[in-house]
Amino acid sequence: MKISNNWLKNYLTLELHPEKVSRILTDCGLEVEGIEQYESLKGGLQGVFIGEVITCEKHPNSDHLSVTTVDVGRPEYLHIVCGAQNVAAGQKVPVATIGTILYNGNEPFEIKKSKIRGELSEGMICAEDELGIGTSHEGIMVLDPASKVGTSAKEFFGLYEDAVYEIGLTPNRSDATSHFGVARDLAAALNNRKEEKGGVSLKLPDVSAFKTDNHDLQIEVVVESPEACPRYSGVTIKGVKIAPSPQWLQNYLKAIGLRPINNVVDVTNFVLMELGQPLHAFDADQIKGDKVVVKKLAKGTKFITLDEVERELVADDLMICNAEEGMCIGGVFGGLHAGVSDNTVNLFIESAYFDPTHIRKTAKAHGLKTDASFRFERGTDPNATIYALKRAALLIKEVAGGQISSDIVDVYPTFINNREVEINFERVAKVIGKEIAPDIIKSILESLEIKVLSQHNEGMLLSIPTFKVDVTREADVIEEILRIYGYNNIEISDRLNATLSYRPKPDTEKLRNTIADLLASNGYSEIMTNSLTKIDYYQANEEFPIEKSVKILNPLSRDLGVMRQTLLYGGLESVAYNVNRRASDLRFFEFGNVYNINPDKADETSVTKRYTERQQLAIYITGRKENENWKNNDHQVDFFDLKRIILTILSRLGVVEKDIVAEALSGKSISQGLRLKVRQKAVAEFGILSEKLLKQFDLKHTVYYAVIQWEDLLKICGNHKITFSEISKYPEVRRDLALVLDKEITFADIQRIAGQYGKKMLRKVNLFDVYEGDKIEQGKKSYAVSFILQDEDKTLAEKEIDSFMNRLMIAFEKDLGAIIRK
Repeated sequence: MKISNNWLKNYLTLELHPEKVSRILTDCGLEVEGIEQYESLKGGLQGVFIGEVITCEKHPNSDHLSVTTVDVGRPEYLHIVCGAQNVAAGQKVPVATIGTILYNGNEPFEIKKSKIRGELSEGMICAEDELGIGTSHEGIMVLDPASKVGTSAKEFFGLYEDAVYEIGLTPNRSDATSHFGVARDLAAALNNRKEEKGGVSLKLPDVSAFKTDNHDLQIEVVVESPEACPRYSGVTIKGVKIAPSPQWLQNYLKAIGLRPINNVVDVTNFVLMELGQPLHAFDADQIKGDKVVVKKLAKGTKFITLDEVERELVADDLMICNAEEGMCIGGVFGGLHAGVSDNTVNLFIESAYFDPTHIRKTAKAHGLKTDASFRFERGTDPNATIYALKRAALLIKEVAGGQISSDIVDVYPTFINNREVEINFERVAKVIGKEIAPDIIKSILESLEIKVLSQHNEGMLLSIPTFKVDVTREADVIEEILRIYGYNNIEISDRLNATLSYRPKPDTEKLRNTIADLLASNGYSEIMTNSLTKIDYYQANEEFPIEKSVKILNPLSRDLGVMRQTLLYGGLESVAYNVNRRASDLRFFEFGNVYNINPDKADETSVTKRYTERQQLAIYITGRKENENWKNNDHQVDFFDLKRIILTILSRLGVVEKDIVAEALSGKSISQGLRLKVRQKAVAEFGILSEKLLKQFDLKHTVYYAVIQWEDLLKICGNHKITFSEISKYPEVRRDLALVLDKEITFADIQRIAGQYGKKMLRKVNLFDVYEGDKIEQGKKSYAVSFILQDEDKTLAEKEIDSFMNRLMIAFEKDLGAIIRK
């Protein structure tokens, strides 16, 4: 939001440098993000002075040029070659000296010392268009003979300059959406801070001159939707003349980035920016039936707005209508036919208070963001409509003429009173961290127009004005006190307080960071995707049915219509985004919550029973294993790369390999993969994503995906502690077996049986070769498996090793139907 420094001076005496004002505003909660120096003429005519042509002679080498000497108030005259036909000795003219930059048509043009046809030229005598103050180029500007030589053109032409603050306004500060609101905060800070001089008085523009001139133009007002429009005020003005605004009004609007339109519309914009109260001016002759009706029209009604776009109304749109049709979308955007035009003579000025929720829904539904909706959405002051109306009417009479031709119509069925809030001095001191004297608190509050109804030793009873929309409780009042008193005026205590904190085990945040670091150190990048996702992902989805989706009641779009049931789709969006930008070698992981609703408990009042929220860890890999190089050019990631990282995660969390049971997995998303169980609980699923799913995201390369049920995994192994032991001084022993097995038998079956028989001495089982071919009968395969044996207390004897291996072979033959190849 832009705030003009010159404009602020209308409401308080302000002699501070803009940089100082900027710091004060930022300190009291109105963060100034930047200061822009505004000039009504670009460049500000710096380097242009009023000069007098002393001599003027024909150029010896040109028929259309003149050689002049010009006095610009310097010790020596300037020699200037001029091409204008109307230049003559004795004239007072604007002169651009060497180094001046002019912006004719916004293109910078620097005046340089040069020779023109052999004659020295030390500047330029300027025409209107060259200075940017007019369009004429018929000749140089000839000024009043009384003009003083040496005067800067900036001073002579009275150029307007201003400092404009860009304020990053927070959504709760509706009271500061105007110049007067900002001035109120500024005056309060100047008067209540020990480092400032104080004595600043805040003054509102006087509207006591408002009076009804006649009753020649009566407009009836009917509010049929008081829930959407609690107050509607209006007045008529007859006999105005539409014309460009006076320069002072144009300067104010241009400085804050508003384009002047005409005197009436500019006044409504001026009052909007001055007081924060949006107004709308109607052409009274276009109000059919001399009646304004505030109501909601039928859903689907067509309406053409001021930008000549035909819009289809939604059910909650509040419309300002005449006796026959809509004229304006209330609080948001005007209509094409009822607004002020060059032919307008009679006006109806609207000043209303609209319900913020209705305005917000309408603005969002139509994709409209206007200065009016910006303020109505945040909440305007319902008790300021009459003052704003009087202010606008007086200004319109000043700049456009006319007579106020009706009494103010004010439909206000239910008066909105000030809120009462009680504060306790002890709590104020506790929250702020410093005891502030009650008289200072009172002064701050009264500076903000918060009335003190009563005061006692322990606190105060306050009346909060209706323009303070965000101040509803004691904590809000304390914030008001603190920001005006100054955050920087709260001393930092020398006392150090400390408390002992206890975190329940397992420390989920610590474990999450541990695994995130583990993945990052293995080349994975963490991603974060939106919890809101597309409804289309769950339509006709057997794996994640739409019935289990938590739907958003008022979604911004269909793309953000439901809360995700899985991390999969958001992750694939990220994969596709990167692949489409030629980053195809990807390793991603994401910690995130997924959400479900239980359709069987739709009538359940308990939220925890109706809805479930679980945290998962998702992993995605695709592309090459290593960066492209001359040695390993096209080694692609595979299923076992994903399996390896999953087992590494489980191992890091203390899950031993023998406790893991693997099951084959095949479904709609994962076409081929494994499900891992620990203590009968499924903790991970991973594998190759189906081609059909990848096609939805326009992915042509294979993508491997894993999902770990993070909360379930932590319940199983969250309290695991890493222990350290001495490396055994006794050697390991390796024995290999070649087994011919049915194709259905998996390596996991071999691991399971080996673990049952070798709990004491078996350290590791490894599959190092698989063979299927001519020498193996149909339906069979050959596994070459190694077994690492070790005893912590002694060196294993050959007899013990042979005994163990014999038991293993018997078990494999019996339980798996294995044939031991010897």
